[in-house]
Amino acid sequence: MTPFERPTYRIAVRAGIIAFAAMMVLALASVSARRAGPVPGEINDPAQTSTGTGAKAAAQSARDVRGASPYIEIKNEPAAKLTVDPPLPDLLDQGIIWIQWRAENVHIVPVFGKGALSASPRVGHLHIRVDDVPWLWADASDINTIDLAGMPAGPHKIQIDLVNANHEVFPGQSKTVAFTVPKGSSRSHSH
Repeated sequence: MTPFERPTYRIAVRAGIIAFAAMMVLALASVSARRAGPVPGEINDPAQTSTGTGAKAAAQSARDVRGASPYIEIKNEPAAKLTVDPPLPDLLDQGIIWIQWRAENVHIVPVFGKGALSASPRVGHLHIRVDDVPWLWADASDINTIDLAGMPAGPHKIQIDLVNANHEVFPGQSKTVAFTVPKGSSRSHSH
């Protein structure tokens, strides 16, 4: 492979991965839409399972912790919700901003377009805007932390929108975080 072919190859691989993820979401949505009721032999009652760790562990099921299975359509899904924390103070004085976030009732994945709006469980991503600039970026990584480096000293604000696959903000799910990078902060990227 020549050096000129490498960027094209990487783009093709990324496009293939995104297309595969989109097809899987749509296929799962189609299968779950046709599924009617429990499968014979399926364990639906937590009392029928045993982890061997006692009653306290049995009180919180995998579904309680991880959410609904992506294989089953969710009827009347609860509203999508975005929770955003203030920046972590660890490297703020160096101009490095880490903002942790959590999305509920929506899977953050790189799946886009009107066709994905009917996927269940629902899918979405974040739109992030810094200091009211006219542009933004989309983040579909689900790593739960926005990472910015080289922020100059002074006051800043970051707007984080939880959006659906068609880039529309879920109602009420736009959060703005205001913070100040201390004067004399280093602008080097040290992480």
